[in-house]
Amino acid sequence: MPENAAVATFAGGCFWCIESEFRSLEGVLFTLVGYEGGELQNPTYRDITTGKTGHAEAIEIHYDADKITYRELLDHFLRKAHDPTQKDRQGVDVGSQYRSAVFYHNDGQKAEAEAAITAAQTDKVWKKPIVTEISPKSKFWLAEDYHQQYYEKYKEETGRDHVRVLFKKKNK
Repeated sequence: MPENAAVATFAGGCFWCIESEFRSLEGVLFTLVGYEGGELQNPTYRDITTGKTGHAEAIEIHYDADKITYRELLDHFLRKAHDPTQKDRQGVDVGSQYRSAVFYHNDGQKAEAEAAITAAQTDKVWKKPIVTEISPKSKFWLAEDYHQQYYEKYKEETGRDHVRVLFKKKNK
């Protein structure tokens, strides 16, 4: 691990999709998908899909802070990786488990998240207000193995590339 390794935790819809948005960024060492922000101990995907556990499908991004900053990850998250104006949903995925959230690991990350959201709002990146939650990180529960790097394994079956093209057209 690099000396300046760090971790960011975001939620923005289906974790299969959001994970694929970060894995290719220079400075990202690896990603994990899992469940963050709920009360149930050791939740499963089946538990999460009920929308009753309080968890969000989330991604934990392990990165080299000498190559990519937390702010750069935040800007990618808020401006490119998902639509932060949709409350409790992303596209056809609906429920609190698909909410947009930044789970901060320390006060510095909290301040950066607040500043990044303010900047995206000021820059009018989106036509609607950003509804991304900023919450303290709690226990990150690792999702089942078959969810890890799902998009890379099943790219053709997900339809994600087609959705990505439509998503980019909508926001131009």
